[in-house]
Amino acid sequence: MSGVLTPPMPAPQHAFPVVPAGPPAFVSGVPFEADRVGAAAVYCADGRYGDQMDEFLHLGLGLPRYDRMAVPGGAACLADHIQAMRERGALERQLRFLIEAHELDRVVLIAHQDCGFYKTIRWRNTSLEAQQAADLARAAEKVRTYAAGLEVDAYIAKRTADGRVRFDLIPTMAR
Repeated sequence: MSGVLTPPMPAPQHAFPVVPAGPPAFVSGVPFEADRVGAAAVYCADGRYGDQMDEFLHLGLGLPRYDRMAVPGGAACLADHIQAMRERGALERQLRFLIEAHELDRVVLIAHQDCGFYKTIRWRNTSLEAQQAADLARAAEKVRTYAAGLEVDAYIAKRTADGRVRFDLIPTMAR
């Protein structure tokens, strides 16, 4: 009698699929700096302005590092628009936390030309830029109440004819 062939044992089943190793992790060429500069910037999350915001804050205002709060509409959420009530509460809590936990002494508020956030809220019979300036002034006044001695500046970013972005200081009540 010839030998009995037994079927091979099936490969063990894994509870989780085996995923092949991917590319190596990205390592930033920018060294980490643990020192804080005591500032935060609140601006719109519109990615078209991101690089210009960083350049302005780094080179224009001399803030090498700052806490970033990029949300749709930026500081417009703090200007008491009824349609932005939920966003206002979240932004207020987060900004107050950063001011206290990171011991901030400066907050920069930036709006930008043609902000899509304003398409979702009702605003007064005025130009968008005038409404943004009023909202920045209202938001700056509110943010100043979060901590004694807090410096708050406000700017509007506008495209120029040559395709660049200019940042104009908006006067607010106290500086």
